[in-house]
Amino acid sequence: MHNSTKQNARLKLGLLLIAASSVVFYSYQDGITGKTLKNGIGCDCHAPSPFANVSVVISGPDELKTNGTAVYTLTISGGPLVRGGTNIAVSSGTLNPISGDLRRESGELTHIAPKEPVGGSVSFEFNYTAPAAEGQQTIFANGNSVNFNGQETGDQWNFAQSKVINVVMPTSIEDESLPLSFNLYQNYPNPFNPSTKIKFSIPTEEHPFMREARGMLVTLKVYDMLGHEIATLVNEKKSPGTYEVEFAADNLTSGIYVYRLQTGNFVDTQKMVLMR
Repeated sequence: MHNSTKQNARLKLGLLLIAASSVVFYSYQDGITGKTLKNGIGCDCHAPSPFANVSVVISGPDELKTNGTAVYTLTISGGPLVRGGTNIAVSSGTLNPISGDLRRESGELTHIAPKEPVGGSVSFEFNYTAPAAEGQQTIFANGNSVNFNGQETGDQWNFAQSKVINVVMPTSIEDESLPLSFNLYQNYPNPFNPSTKIKFSIPTEEHPFMREARGMLVTLKVYDMLGHEIATLVNEKKSPGTYEVEFAADNLTSGIYVYRLQTGNFVDTQKMVLMR
């Protein structure tokens, strides 16, 4: 009788441990927060350290007006990536899901369920609304690349490079039409298929460089990662102002491309992701 009681106790304990581990596993299946560089050490439930081969990229505008809202995209690639998940946080301001693949908890975003990749990557779109005060704000994130085998072994993850956003106070209509500095903005949408829009600004002629470069040619070109020129989107003189052009990638394969703005000695580049 004594042995039977011990066996029953061991059995109950084993069942409790299995149940507890299942609760932990399945709770992570519908997301987890507090795992970004803002307030955590990462997805140590999957592995103790990040993996450099897992790429996690936050794309979206680098500048917002106070109380302004914009769409941002988090893209995960590399690792086993049978499914992907994420945790997104921000220093100040408000994050909100756009579609049903993210949920908001304690001011952060996390996946509702591990998401299947499309074209070799997993993407989550979300809205960020800037605070009412000027200053720099930072979006933090991590991404899980999991093998989805029902266990926590073999999974990988990495932090995203934190996205710094300059929040500025709107002043006047004139400031909108005559920028004070050169800007090459992140394309939108990104990732994209089959087309995307690229915005850039040429500053007012009061800018010191523009006094020297007045009448200089403005070029905006697209290159592949090997440096081959893919397209010329702009190749003409431009007066001060903000411009937007469309890039159609109908005949290109999935991958990362670079677009480059040049006026005189000013050069800036950005990356964009074509996802078929």
